[in-house]
Amino acid sequence: MTEPVQESGESSPFGQERDPARVVAFSDAVIAIAITLLVLEIHPPSDTSHLLHGLAELWPSYLAYAVTFMLIGQVWANHHIMFDHIRSADRLVLFLNTVLLMDIAFLPFAASVLAEAFRDGHGQRTAVVLHGIAFELAAVLFNVIWWHARHDRRLLATTIDTAGVTAISRRFQLAVVWLGVGILLGVLLPVLGVAVISAFILYYWLPIAGEIARARRRRDDGGRA
Repeated sequence: MTEPVQESGESSPFGQERDPARVVAFSDAVIAIAITLLVLEIHPPSDTSHLLHGLAELWPSYLAYAVTFMLIGQVWANHHIMFDHIRSADRLVLFLNTVLLMDIAFLPFAASVLAEAFRDGHGQRTAVVLHGIAFELAAVLFNVIWWHARHDRRLLATTIDTAGVTAISRRFQLAVVWLGVGILLGVLLPVLGVAVISAFILYYWLPIAGEIARARRRRDDGGRA
């Protein structure tokens, strides 16, 4: 079990600890804007006399939109998972989360570059690497924020035990490796890199086992009380 944490407003080496509710609200707003901007990068065909053909030729835009939308959705979901268990945020958490949001705001541009490269047939390797690095940076920042929180137990809530902390850590660490492999494969074969990163989407929507076990124990204990 985790040790009791101090109340919000305590001071840490990185400044006063604050309720992370505003961090989550601000993050949700930035993510919502970024995910909405993705569709604005899909421009309708200028030649409506062959509209069906023109729409079909936009397949790289559809692909970049779908992959990036689902990946940003995972960023949002995992951001909530992380801050469900961070009960206070010091200035380092605020700074790292700001850098994370800066990276997320860049993702519509990376998706546009990816779509354009596959549509033109040039620069595909560079586009896949750029797109992958943008998400790799997000994965690294998730790990750094969570590492800081788990090593300063005042920042973590009592809603999670050591097993749950470890389970989340492993999920975040795997993301760095998985996306890194996708980037490397994208250098060799762009389509393969996109496929590996897309497979990442399917796996990362699975629940985290440590959280499930913790929740089940809480329900069982409540039922016996």
